[in-house]
Amino acid sequence: MQTIYLAGGCFWGLQKFLDQFAGVERTEVGYANGPDFAPSYQEVCASSGHAETVLVEYDESVIGLEKLLDFYFLVIDPLSYNRQGMDMGVQYRTGVFYTDEAQLPEIKKVFAREEAKAGRPLAVLCEPLKNFFSAEEYHQKYLEKNPGGYCHIPQRFYEMGDKQ
Repeated sequence: MQTIYLAGGCFWGLQKFLDQFAGVERTEVGYANGPDFAPSYQEVCASSGHAETVLVEYDESVIGLEKLLDFYFLVIDPLSYNRQGMDMGVQYRTGVFYTDEAQLPEIKKVFAREEAKAGRPLAVLCEPLKNFFSAEEYHQKYLEKNPGGYCHIPQRFYEMGDKQ
């Protein structure tokens, strides 16, 4: 099992999106790479400095990191700084946060390809994970519990997975 932390704007939709792919074994939403304290959602919304992030545990024999990151880049605007869709603020910044430096070659390969497509530097961070604090229970699998909840990810992207 491997782990990667993905910040892609609103964590509700990114979690639902990633959960649909075979090989994604577990996801958890939380707050990452901010000051070293466990914030509340209200503190995050008041610019605590944490990013809404999805912890992704995946089976690399089923889905590789490169494929996982290709899916990630499919649903974010990689040129948007501290914003995805209508969500604005530092907590909506995008980033790939890693805990294993062995993942860097694959991460850098995907970033280079995405930057070439964009024709300019990306606004997506690529940095080691500093910290991760689990979000409140009501945020976990939020769009499953609240199907009408807002997210910048269009509905059609939730129907492309291969999990039965």
